[in-house]
Amino acid sequence: MLIIGIAGGSGSGKTTVVREITRRMQPQEQVVVIPQDSYYKDQGHLSMEERQALNFDHPDSIDWKLLVKQLRDLKNGKAIDQPTYSYITCTRQPETVHVEPADIIIVEGILIFTCKELMQELDIKVFVDADDDDRLMRVITRDIVERGKNVEWVIDRYTKTVKPMYLQFIAPSKRYADIIVPQGGHNKVAINVLLSGIKKMAREREQE
Repeated sequence: MLIIGIAGGSGSGKTTVVREITRRMQPQEQVVVIPQDSYYKDQGHLSMEERQALNFDHPDSIDWKLLVKQLRDLKNGKAIDQPTYSYITCTRQPETVHVEPADIIIVEGILIFTCKELMQELDIKVFVDADDDDRLMRVITRDIVERGKNVEWVIDRYTKTVKPMYLQFIAPSKRYADIIVPQGGHNKVAINVLLSGIKKMAREREQE
């Protein structure tokens, strides 16, 4: 089993990189994606107004204990019931996603390199980088289309939490990466190099 961590700021292109890795693996190579966003702490006890004011870009917003436990369960050959989280209601949902162990597990999220316990479980650490302007445009588009927000709300959140948290926590975590992918998911050369490294390490693991 090979565990890959893919970090980077909001809108950097992490999802595109994950999609490319998954798409270009061989049919016999099973790939599972574990999104950090599924492990936001449940805030159902708060009012909707209080939930919308929460800082979701701070490491304290994530249930790292559960994420690390479930990742270790997968490493030990045990299936997990991954939580699900709603961006609309800002609460953990009653539904879970059943996940079986796989040859390659990708853990993806903006803050995954801020948790030392999680870092110890990662075989390859990838940081997806992108210009601030490009990230902002992707965040605006995503939050409006997928999460039902308006432009004013997105820009206000970006200014008050997304950008400051990026500078405080996410950008400094870049130094822990084994591979940095500039220009997000559009850098085909970097993705090709990353894929070659993943396949080489996966073959070595099989031979051990």
